[in-house]
Amino acid sequence: MMERGVLNFLVAILSMSTLCSSSAQAAVVEHTFNVGNLTVERLCKERVITAVNGELPGPTIRAHDGDTIVVHLVNQSPYSITVHWHGIFQVMSGWADGPGYITQCPIAAGNKYTYRFNVVGQEGTLWWHAHISFLRATVYGALIIKPRHGTKAYPFPDPYKEVPIILGEWWDANVVDVENEALAAGGVPNISDAFTINGRPGDLYPCSQHHTYKVELEQGKLYLFRLINAALSHQFFIRAAGHSFTVVAVDASYTTPHSAQVLLLAPGQTVDALLLADAVPAGDYYLAARPFISTPPSPASFIFNNSTTTALLHYSTTTSSPPTMPSLPAFNDIPAAYGFYTNLTGLIGPGRPSAPLEVDENLFVTFGLGLVPCVPDRPMCLAASMNNISFQLPEKTSLLEARFGGGSDGVYTEDFPVRPAVEFDFTNVKERLDPSVLVVKKGTKVKRVRYNATVEVILQNTAVLGTESHPIHLHGFNFFVLAQGIGNFNASAAAPTYNLLNPLVRNTVAIPAGGWAVIRFIANNPGMWLMHCHLDIHLSLGMAMAFEVDDGPSPSTSLPPPPPDLPRC
Repeated sequence: MMERGVLNFLVAILSMSTLCSSSAQAAVVEHTFNVGNLTVERLCKERVITAVNGELPGPTIRAHDGDTIVVHLVNQSPYSITVHWHGIFQVMSGWADGPGYITQCPIAAGNKYTYRFNVVGQEGTLWWHAHISFLRATVYGALIIKPRHGTKAYPFPDPYKEVPIILGEWWDANVVDVENEALAAGGVPNISDAFTINGRPGDLYPCSQHHTYKVELEQGKLYLFRLINAALSHQFFIRAAGHSFTVVAVDASYTTPHSAQVLLLAPGQTVDALLLADAVPAGDYYLAARPFISTPPSPASFIFNNSTTTALLHYSTTTSSPPTMPSLPAFNDIPAAYGFYTNLTGLIGPGRPSAPLEVDENLFVTFGLGLVPCVPDRPMCLAASMNNISFQLPEKTSLLEARFGGGSDGVYTEDFPVRPAVEFDFTNVKERLDPSVLVVKKGTKVKRVRYNATVEVILQNTAVLGTESHPIHLHGFNFFVLAQGIGNFNASAAAPTYNLLNPLVRNTVAIPAGGWAVIRFIANNPGMWLMHCHLDIHLSLGMAMAFEVDDGPSPSTSLPPPPPDLPRC
């Protein structure tokens, strides 16, 4: 089969040296992002959205490892905004990371800010998105990093073409209002009305026959699909009818080549996958995505968007024909989801990262939903937390500004607990009735870590107010995913399963519903780095914490002062 041929060729390529000497100079990649209103038609209606440069998705940034990226953001929208460069390490440029009130105050309407950062030791598919309120629903785009100038292209066969595919979510409503109404009501937001591929719902939705993204294929050619999940609240199964994928990278980190019929991406994650255009007969095929719902359905009240978004794969030498639809897993196919995530491993070899064996800091972090005291006419409101602390954003300055000023200055405290305040049967749904578990506390607490320390975090999902898979994203670092499992973490049982040889390297990991994962990273980047659930409403509800990483011993390992145009609160 052609699929086996691709895999054999990959094995041969990986046995060769992948780097050569380079004398090329790094480039400066410069963009201007004009953020403003855009009127688009979707699902039979016109809707005014917030967008960048009048595009949905926004502009694709293409750079090489070693380049400097400069983005001048001009906020012509009615909302304050920030942009996060998801997965970029921001080495010595933490002021450009972008999460609102963490590394900067938001850019107010009518104001501007220049994001400037270097790409250091990274290549692959990343992305950028708004990092304040639900504006991420329409303010996003791809950030593609090629290997350093003058080096061999990839540790796999060069593709004929590269195809960015961004999965998104569409509300037939103002998304800022959707979030605000949910928070005001102390609950969850209304479900979305459609899913999208590159901003288009696909022709399975009403009035969308002309809103289907189209990919032209040539028979026998190899394509690199760069897939990004930009949705606010859904993981996606994705499959191409008549074709198979070979996964070669996730989150801009190379993987051992892995053949898969179906891919799965949690919000915030990216997958690079090769597709050989070898369908017989050549014709039209759907690339289709539908949600993976990890929450066990409740017969009475379980409501979710179970629709399917499509793009069209069209062979250029053929006339149009009725597209073939792929068979996708059931929306609640937990074994398929768990199998995909756990079968991926990191690529090893010269120049590839290796997991540290010694650990300096250990954290056991539980996370889930809960309740907090609310307004007088509603005693309790929905909240989310890590280690029973519901994270609260500051209002008068950013955490990084407070840190740079020489102390927390009353903005935050350095006492984020390294273990949950209450130990309980984390994945037992009956525990939700215990007030000591159900009710959480608000706070702006960070964990301080010395420069270059190795940090291990056990991430334990809980069943309080329901179980679901949470995509946990860490700013400023990649991490090694050493192990994952279902149920409560047990150190003696889990330790022998740690993959220290070729662990997957990610910046966002989907923790199984009612399960756990162990991650490890080296804190070699001074600054203030958010760790949070990438289901957007969960971040708003407080499922987050931050690592405060100390400066190193020299000026080159210490965070420089903020740029003069850093927005003020």
